[in-house]
Amino acid sequence: MHPSPLLGPIVALVAWSLVMMVWLYVARLPAMRRAGTDFAALRGTTSGDIARIVPPEVQWKTHNYMHLMEQPTIFYAIVTALILMGFDAAINVWLAWAYVGLRVAHSLVQATTNVVRLRFILFLLASLCLASLTIHAALYLLHHG
Repeated sequence: MHPSPLLGPIVALVAWSLVMMVWLYVARLPAMRRAGTDFAALRGTTSGDIARIVPPEVQWKTHNYMHLMEQPTIFYAIVTALILMGFDAAINVWLAWAYVGLRVAHSLVQATTNVVRLRFILFLLASLCLASLTIHAALYLLHHG
């Protein structure tokens, strides 16, 4: 049995999320040191407290990492459902890779320039891919379930 080609986009997006996690810490920790942050004194603080310590361009990476923990969870669920249904048709593979590519592009925009209009367009296009995957899964279940 060969693994589903839909597994590639799942693995790729998880890997990208880990890249963003490393990037946020590589940016955040030095910024906190430059701000003279006493790390021992951070006990009990929130991310909002830290946001007041570091510059916005450092926070952009943190915000993007949090975004990668939100909507993509639905992506993982629907793509896993498609795999379990055996519905890894080429269109679904293409849509899944498009979703991943758009999320990576969204991350790069948010983490570097944070142009909201461009971020919104990328988010909207990725959401359309996600909606299409969901519609395909629902139609497949209606016809084969």
